[in-house]
Amino acid sequence: MPIRTSLILVVAIAIFVGCEETKNKVADDPGTHTHADGTTHANHGHSHNNPPHGGTVCDWGGGKYHVEFTVNHDQNQATVYILGDDVKSAAPIAAEEINLAINSPKVQIVLKANPQEGDGEGQSSRFVGTHDNLGIVQEFEGKIYGTVDGKAYSGNFKEVAHDH
Repeated sequence: MPIRTSLILVVAIAIFVGCEETKNKVADDPGTHTHADGTTHANHGHSHNNPPHGGTVCDWGGGKYHVEFTVNHDQNQATVYILGDDVKSAAPIAAEEINLAINSPKVQIVLKANPQEGDGEGQSSRFVGTHDNLGIVQEFEGKIYGTVDGKAYSGNFKEVAHDH
């Protein structure tokens, strides 16, 4: 009986140590990124740092799309940009609106299409909405979700204070 218990303990320690080593490699690997929901995966050859509008980026659909959340506190306005898999170029979608849910203060906002130049007829890569709570100067956290070509997309975001 003690040998069996010892064997189980050794296997459990080996699994734990192996998982911790893998976890640390993934966290330190510049080829991966971690989302606000804690999931980590490959960067698909791009970086979520330095998005084109200075906002916070989250993934939609395993890298097919990315959405960039920006906020203008003075105008109580949120703008979300739909970006392609390179996290740089606009990726217009055929949608009249997408949704923004902020955790605290709890806010649900419908963001309306506000096409940018070059988006094409009936498409938009920019969505805008206002709410009084967006005037609160803080780091927001929440979810951006919508439907593209009949498929639901959703991504969690979390703003982080910058040292500048």
